Amino acid sequence: MIVDYHMHLRDAASEIAFTVDSAERFAERAAERGVDEIGFTEHVYYFRQTRDFWRIPYQTDRCEHDLDTYVDAVVEAKRRGLPVKLGLEVDWLGEHAGELAETLAPYPWDYLLGSVHWLYGEHGVDSGAEAGAWAKWPEDEVWRRYVEELSAAARSGHFDVLSHPDLAKIFGVGGLDERYEELACAVDDGGVALEISTAGLRKPVGELYPDPRLLRMSVAPVTLASDAHEPVLVGEDFDRALELARSTGRDTVCVFAGRTRTLEPLG
Repeated sequence: MIVDYHMHLRDAASEIAFTVDSAERFAERAAERGVDEIGFTEHVYYFRQTRDFWRIPYQTDRCEHDLDTYVDAVVEAKRRGLPVKLGLEVDWLGEHAGELAETLAPYPWDYLLGSVHWLYGEHGVDSGAEAGAWAKWPEDEVWRRYVEELSAAARSGHFDVLSHPDLAKIFGVGGLDERYEELACAVDDGGVALEISTAGLRKPVGELYPDPRLLRMSVAPVTLASDAHEPVLVGEDFDRALELARSTGRDTVCVFAGRTRTLEPLG
């Protein structure tokens, strides 16, 4: 079984389009790439229903879409027999995470990704090597805070998978080495899966997420992900992802339905 459980529903022009037709284009590319099942995981801050949780312009300027329209499109794609799952990429909100979880609870998610793009909701770790969190704190302090936030997300019980779990390395800024064990403990305590993402290969760091050390220190099961924002990227570089999974002892992959996890043979 091969899954691509991290992608963002877009049309042929890479514009947001929450339609079955858009989902079908992703599914067609998945079939071409030998991917058995895909999952759509739009960013949680794109929806009007979550507008009250965000406070920086990058987030609030994007809260213009309807969550029900997104959910209905993916559910209809499933009804028509497309091999798709309904997910969402949910940013960690610390003390407000429970409130956001309550807002999302009525929807029929198959799984939820937990992400940390901002420290304390506003200092970006992927907004530039000399911007956001990197401009506010020394490198080691950014990493300390990042691991602290991601560890809290892992243990929170709100998520099924941690997406791009060492995202803060995106610009090649070191500092996580001594903290992989800390993060691995949090992942295992929380019972979440880890995402092996090929998106890092398209970023300045030029590496898969996560570093093999995290996968070796943790016993967490894995998902595979391209973080595709256009159909052409579905299943991109999955030969590398499969190699990493197997080299770190994984021979199964997570498959989700209704937020219930099962393990299927990998590949």
